[in-house]
Amino acid sequence: MMRTRRFAAMLAALTMAGVGVGVAVPATAGAATAAAVCPTGWGSLPRTAADVSSGSLTDIRTGAHDCYDRMVFDVPTAGTTPIGYTVQYVDVFYQDPSGIRIPISGGAIIEIRVSAPAYDPETHSATYPGQGGKALPGVNLTGYRTFRDAKFGASFEGVTQVGLGVRARLPFRVSQLSDRLVVDVAHTW
Repeated sequence: MMRTRRFAAMLAALTMAGVGVGVAVPATAGAATAAAVCPTGWGSLPRTAADVSSGSLTDIRTGAHDCYDRMVFDVPTAGTTPIGYTVQYVDVFYQDPSGIRIPISGGAIIEIRVSAPAYDPETHSATYPGQGGKALPGVNLTGYRTFRDAKFGASFEGVTQVGLGVRARLPFRVSQLSDRLVVDVAHTW
């Protein structure tokens, strides 16, 4: 057992050094998988849910994963009602309702509309500090494989709009938890 581990460590070191070795080593029970198995079949067609949330948007955050990049819209008071949305590729990102073009970097643009205002409907005070045409507050996309740019469009008549620049037109999925909407964009087809 000890010899197998030493041989595997030596083989790994030689491989890392760029030395070719033509020896097959049997896998041991504790061997880690070499690559993540990524989901397929998401597609790139528009996704829509006509629900109207009872909550307000409080945060937008992102995360990088092995197979996809993720954007999360927090709507904590939604709880009992699903969050409505429209997620689709667009050629140009226009701010709603002004129609002003907002430039988005990347090979393709995904427009995300979440049926939750970025303000409290009763007091009209901001619940999320996004500003039209500006980068999303607190979101840094440096080092992401798929995400390139993210800008706030507007929050108008109970719907918040975001433009997401991605590397290319790639498959995506939309999912919901009780208090957030999740948009995942795959790294590859």
